[in-house]
Amino acid sequence: MITQNTRLTGILLAVVILLSIPFIAMQFTNEVNWSLFDFVVAGTLLLGTGLMCEFVLRKVRKLEYRIALLGAILLALFLIWAELAVGIFGSPIAGS
Repeated sequence: MITQNTRLTGILLAVVILLSIPFIAMQFTNEVNWSLFDFVVAGTLLLGTGLMCEFVLRKVRKLEYRIALLGAILLALFLIWAELAVGIFGSPIAGS
């Protein structure tokens, strides 16, 4: 039980650390121009991905299925992130 809660704490800590990087960069440079909405979307994506990975690690027992599901979850995160960042697919969610 303690290990599972430690992993959840690690996920939350990782999200906070990853979101603090653009926040700190925004304070000292003009290169990062994120609004509150950008931080909310990034936090939702990161936290949702972390929690889905945690769910897979807790519920799926076969190693092959774990690897496949975790790979699919991470691929979805990277594709959504890239679409929101630069619009690689040109969809309406990219803001173009």
